[in-house]
Amino acid sequence: MARILVVDDEESIRLLYGEELAEEGHEVATAASAAEAVELLAGDAYDLVVLDIKLKNESGLDLLQQIVKERHEMPVILCTAYSCYKDDFSTWLADGYVVKSSDLTELKDEIKRVLARKSR
Repeated sequence: MARILVVDDEESIRLLYGEELAEEGHEVATAASAAEAVELLAGDAYDLVVLDIKLKNESGLDLLQQIVKERHEMPVILCTAYSCYKDDFSTWLADGYVVKSSDLTELKDEIKRVLARKSR
């Protein structure tokens, strides 16, 4: 399937997403911070990034801008607990936007949609 990088400061989210997406057949790496994500992106090739908007003392939106600038072909799905950001034009750089839920159906569907569009 796909190599996915999950960037979220909450360990429980990283574990949940890692397990659920691995069950879907994806290879999953996780990062707890923007700096860790940048390091992983520099060292490995990923098909997709799932990115939280609010990281501890960092902005996921700043990381999104960096990814788009340096790796414009890299699809990014924003996955956040805050639906209010969907109207923020800075989130429009992302290929997808999902509000966090314990049910990962929407996230999994969005991953399939974005990966299908990338493969065209």
